[in-house]
Amino acid sequence: MSGYIRERYNDGSRDVRWPAPPEPLAVPVYDNHAHLEISDGDEPRSLDDQLERAAAVGILGVVQAGGDVDSSRWSAQAAASHPRVLAAVAIHPNEAPAYAAEGRLDEAIAVIDELAAQPRVRAIGETGLDFFRTDEAGRPAQFESFEAHIALARKHAIAMQIHDRDAHAAVLETLERVGAPDRTVFHCFSGDADMARYSADRGYWLSFAGNITFKNAQNLRDALAVTPPERILVETDAPFLTPAPHRGRPNAPYLIPVTVRFMAAELGIEVDELCAQLAANTLEVYGSFV
Repeated sequence: MSGYIRERYNDGSRDVRWPAPPEPLAVPVYDNHAHLEISDGDEPRSLDDQLERAAAVGILGVVQAGGDVDSSRWSAQAAASHPRVLAAVAIHPNEAPAYAAEGRLDEAIAVIDELAAQPRVRAIGETGLDFFRTDEAGRPAQFESFEAHIALARKHAIAMQIHDRDAHAAVLETLERVGAPDRTVFHCFSGDADMARYSADRGYWLSFAGNITFKNAQNLRDALAVTPPERILVETDAPFLTPAPHRGRPNAPYLIPVTVRFMAAELGIEVDELCAQLAANTLEVYGSFV
């Protein structure tokens, strides 16, 4: 079972019903990061169905992210086939040690290099460091993979989506030492206000997911509060991190309005104002969907 999707497998205790669609957004936005190749819910939905449900509530497009060779190929194909999809391709940090152990990490990164040349592949991601699931023995492979992915983002002049779990200092140090790509995004930002200020000062974007609505996520709300509006993105990380009050149920791009409205309330601004800024930020990072 792939490390980066492990948490979505149902043990029978989850409520797998799809939440009801939220009220549509008046000003459309984009889902900056999702894994639509992963089926979930009591009635798994096709890519076309997911995109139609999203469009019905004001979601103009989705950045579909890969985490290994197969899902990255799927992501690139989805983007090539659908005008509302752009792709990010990468070897997830939890996958890098497995590829390295099999002597296939260089080969896998070469595939990512080939995919990154496609016109609708607009980011390298998700890549980074994960010290929660990977022990000391696997970390050299993570660093090797991360640095190779940084080089690919710079080579192809596209964005990079970072996975950072329990590795804040190491991720930031690596970006400083190696040199961050011009458009660097902290996918599912998990730091605090100090890290948010530090990242924004260096021109990184912070992408917030549904977990910002969780009661135990005050650090994320504090981070959002100090992030300049032009550095904020929003995502689902679907099928993970479903926002409250639907936490634990299946997640998909059509639930982005729940997170956006929560973020607007936290920031004390109108939802339409935040949506316009989020849409502009997304297009600045990834370019046009059409």
